[in-house]
Amino acid sequence: MFRELLQEKLEGIVVLSRDQVSLLEAHYELLKRWNQTLNLTRIENAGEAVERHYCESLFLGAHLPSGSLGVADLGSGGGFPGFPVAVLRPDCFVTLVESHQRKAVFLKEVARSVPNVRVVAKRGEEVPERFDHVISRAVSYGDLTRVLKVLGANADLLTGSGEPPAKLGFIWQAAIPVPWGKQRFLRIGQALS
Repeated sequence: MFRELLQEKLEGIVVLSRDQVSLLEAHYELLKRWNQTLNLTRIENAGEAVERHYCESLFLGAHLPSGSLGVADLGSGGGFPGFPVAVLRPDCFVTLVESHQRKAVFLKEVARSVPNVRVVAKRGEEVPERFDHVISRAVSYGDLTRVLKVLGANADLLTGSGEPPAKLGFIWQAAIPVPWGKQRFLRIGQALS
C-alpha cells in the first residue's frame, strides 16, 4: 500500500527507482513499529504519512541544487525531511541532527541501510560544523533563530503559511506551494552576509 500511494502521489513530480522506493518503504515500516512506543510522529494514517512526511521531503530534495552537498536536517525526529532527501540524492551527504536520544537511536537504526546518512545526537547549537544546506520540517522559527545561520548559509524549510521572520537573517525566495496540501510551503533562503 505504501509503495502504491507514494508512486501515485509523486507521479509527474519526482521519479524514484525501485531501490529508492524500497528504502523508503522499509523506513515507513520501521517508523510504524517504533511509533508504538516512541512518539516519532502524530500522523499514523498511511495516506497522510506518505504526503506529509515522504512526498514533502522528496519535494524539498528535488529543489536542492545539483551536485554533491553537505546537508543538515535540523530536528530530524523520525527522519524528515533528511532521510527521504538522502534516499533521493545519494550524491549528498545528509546529517540528521536530533537532540532527543531515543529518536536518535531510531534514526541510527534506520540509517544503517543508507551510506550517505549519519546521525548526530545533539542540539543544533552543539554541532561544530557548517553545511551547504540546512533543511527542516516542523521546527518553529523561534527554535531555528539561534542556530540556522550558524549551521549553514542556505536554508530549505517546509513550513505552514507563516512567513519566516527577519530575525532568522536570511533572504527568502518566493514561497513554493507544496503540491499535496493547503497552506504548506517550501521556503528557500540564503543567509545575509
